[in-house]
Amino acid sequence: MHIGKKSRMWALAMVAVAVGSLATVALIANDDQPPETGPACENFGPQTPRDIDNKHGENKQTFQTARDYKEMNLCNIHFHNGAEHKSRAFAMESTAGEHGHGGGLACAISKSLSQAEMKKPAQEICKGLKPGDTIEVHWVHTSCKVKPGKGLGSCMSASCANPELRVESQVFTLVNDPTAMKFGDFGYGGNIVNGFHQARGIPSNTGIPVQFMGSTTGPKYNDHICSPLQVTWSVRPECAKLDINSLGAWCAQNEFEEDHGHGVRPLIVNPKLFAPIK
Repeated sequence: MHIGKKSRMWALAMVAVAVGSLATVALIANDDQPPETGPACENFGPQTPRDIDNKHGENKQTFQTARDYKEMNLCNIHFHNGAEHKSRAFAMESTAGEHGHGGGLACAISKSLSQAEMKKPAQEICKGLKPGDTIEVHWVHTSCKVKPGKGLGSCMSASCANPELRVESQVFTLVNDPTAMKFGDFGYGGNIVNGFHQARGIPSNTGIPVQFMGSTTGPKYNDHICSPLQVTWSVRPECAKLDINSLGAWCAQNEFEEDHGHGVRPLIVNPKLFAPIK
């Protein structure tokens, strides 16, 4: 769950006002890369991303679990280049590349694709993606009465500065195959269901989602610079194949001004920074 520069600073300022801690904003709204050494931020609530097969966790700070995403408003869709979370299906390390591409973890199925699935697309995809790459898509939902838009700032408002947040997550391997899943089926396009802004769909055949308490993610955070935002996560444990050309079409035009994959936050392995999975 990535926070863009402008949206991140606005969102954290709103949260800081709500909790009365402007020092927190000064700490984590820094645009520099976070330090790689130093004390772990164990005074924060549970952090994300994590190994979803490991149910152990020693961070005891809790918050109210967000309601089902179908009872919330979709506020943002974005994706990370490389899986941020880890499961048996996506546990291979991925080499980091330029422009935020690469890093994180990769699907095992990415190593057994056919020559046809690996064929280079006719057009550049999302500023550098290629068949065989792994992405993790985040559908962000909020309890605020807002319309979907760019960045996490779209999930809040002046009258709703501390909402419940839920992220539905799916990891995909990109393939050049028109018969694979289409990203357009998971976009927004003004879809409203029972009065709530909703994605057209979210994969339902990739295993039972693993739900846990966590935070926002993205490359600006690590074990030493942590996110203060409280997020209920629902991560599907299996990979799926996604038609890379359909993702390219979405990157070319969508309501969220997303045109590339975001960087990843390093996988958290310190048990004091993540919550137990029930």
